[in-house]
Amino acid sequence: MYLALSGNIGSGKSTLTRMLSERYGLLPVYEPYAENPYLEDFYGDMRRYSFHSQVYFLSRRLEQHLTLVSETREVVQDRTVFEDANIFARHLHATGQMEARDWETYLGLYRGILPALRTPDLLIHIDASLPTLRRRIALRGRDYEQDMPGEYLLGLNRLYEEWVGDFRACPVLRIDGDQLDFVQDADAFEWVCGQVAGYGFGLPLLR
Repeated sequence: MYLALSGNIGSGKSTLTRMLSERYGLLPVYEPYAENPYLEDFYGDMRRYSFHSQVYFLSRRLEQHLTLVSETREVVQDRTVFEDANIFARHLHATGQMEARDWETYLGLYRGILPALRTPDLLIHIDASLPTLRRRIALRGRDYEQDMPGEYLLGLNRLYEEWVGDFRACPVLRIDGDQLDFVQDADAFEWVCGQVAGYGFGLPLLR
């Protein structure tokens, strides 16, 4: 069983991944942001380091898929490789932060690995407005994220809205991250678990 969480930077994916893994005994697979040697440079100069950073994420995400997601029956993943290509790399290209030849090279790599990727059984997407994203980014205190342009986050939100609306590979559960504080409010987290159960996933999580 494979639960996947999607959402913008600061939407609460990593926290909800941890909470769901603890509740259901799933293996958590986290986004390898801390391991990316280009990430801090990327936020300082997106155009120069966009291709390097995105290819690193793509390679690490594929490694995660092949070693953890594909071999483990019960897993919950914090951000998927599908978002890397359809949201982040696409946005960089659309805004002129990634050259056309780099985008085409990246897209070729992504399309090449796509057949090897396991499809989630359920995609849980967290919607969050710019004020919520900014507040959570400030709270987690990563220095390189603090000056992130608002237009960058808004652009990602627009692409997420389009992508999630068109996503047909598996059922999608959308969570209002502005209204549901599943970290501080136990009832909100129970609501999320109830929604997950509504898609046929309960205790034990066997499918």
